[in-house]
Amino acid sequence: MSNNILNPITIFHIIHLDKLPAILSEDGLLCDAEVQRRNPAGTTIGMGKIKKRRLEELILSSYPDLHVGDCVPFYFCPRSVMLYMFHKDNHVEIDYHGGQEPIIHLVADMHKTIEWTEQNDLRWAFTDSNAGSYCFDDYNDLSNLDKIDWNAVRSISWGGQQDKKQAEFLVEQEFPWKLVDTIGVYSDVQYRQVSSILATAQHRPRIAIERNWYY
Repeated sequence: MSNNILNPITIFHIIHLDKLPAILSEDGLLCDAEVQRRNPAGTTIGMGKIKKRRLEELILSSYPDLHVGDCVPFYFCPRSVMLYMFHKDNHVEIDYHGGQEPIIHLVADMHKTIEWTEQNDLRWAFTDSNAGSYCFDDYNDLSNLDKIDWNAVRSISWGGQQDKKQAEFLVEQEFPWKLVDTIGVYSDVQYRQVSSILATAQHRPRIAIERNWYY
């Protein structure tokens, strides 16, 4: 494995914090296909046009029967390109206009996630760029991790590298709450809100104020 590859490999999923109660109720994250069927409470973020494309058009070459929208998506980094769009609030295709502060990062370990998927007969894959675009390659073999541009993933100044920075890790259908080990938040305000929501949860991940994960 190349020294350029992050080790350990941490994966990040961003949500609006008011989605947490529904996630706790479901005991985990759901793919967009399941979200559409169940319509859980909470603020939806992202671009509707791209979500539709992921559900209906974009298929994984690793699994020709699996759409991108049938998977729970993760980035390999915090401070994502999507979060920047929420911060700037100037993209015409984004319906969410609440800023970056209420967005929280759910953090997990990739290798533990793979172990869980294999124990539960679910599939996983990763992409070398934005899986919401028409131009990405996907893989289901860790020997191909060097296909990801890890410098772009790490980069804070990602101009011209937007798609490569948005390489994704995809988990078929669902992701268990018990594998979330950290929740990164913007400030003490969100720390208190998340703490209150988790007060009665059986699994309570560590909550950390990670201002450097935001713009």
